Amino acid sequence: MRRRLALWELGGFLFTAALGTALHFTFAWSGGNLLAAAFSSVNESVWEHMKLLFFPVFFWSVGQVCFLGRNYPNFLAVRALSVLAGAALVPVLYYTYTGVVGTHVLWADILVFLAADLGLFWLDFRLLRRGRLTGGWAQVLGLGVLWALAFLFVWCTFRPPHLDLWRDMAAGTFGIP
Repeated sequence: MRRRLALWELGGFLFTAALGTALHFTFAWSGGNLLAAAFSSVNESVWEHMKLLFFPVFFWSVGQVCFLGRNYPNFLAVRALSVLAGAALVPVLYYTYTGVVGTHVLWADILVFLAADLGLFWLDFRLLRRGRLTGGWAQVLGLGVLWALAFLFVWCTFRPPHLDLWRDMAAGTFGIP
């Protein structure tokens, strides 16, 4: 059972890394399609890069819960905590390294994304194995958090707050160009 979970988590990490990378470009590739904007990065803001982490994990979770949900009655609560932690790692790592270096560099940005992806699935693996947060309320709360995040990522793409987290670092603008 532990090996099976480890393979699922490794698969999730790789799926998120690949799809998150592709979603960085799909808005531009689509010619600015608004449906693509909902799930893809529309600019170079930190928020949009958090979205690149969230949606692949969200999509992976739909399949994973179908195959592992009965074996891990804490799945939804744990996934919500892991997603929150992974998403929080993106701005923490980005602002930390750019604060130290003074600017951003592409290879470090990629490492930030991969570190957040790895941290998310490592935490997920650890918490799923512990078996805590199995109560029905925890699962409902976890599901609610995941759907609320999905809503926020889409909403803030079209109506971004004028705060630095949502500012396009390249253009200095907010939202869809």
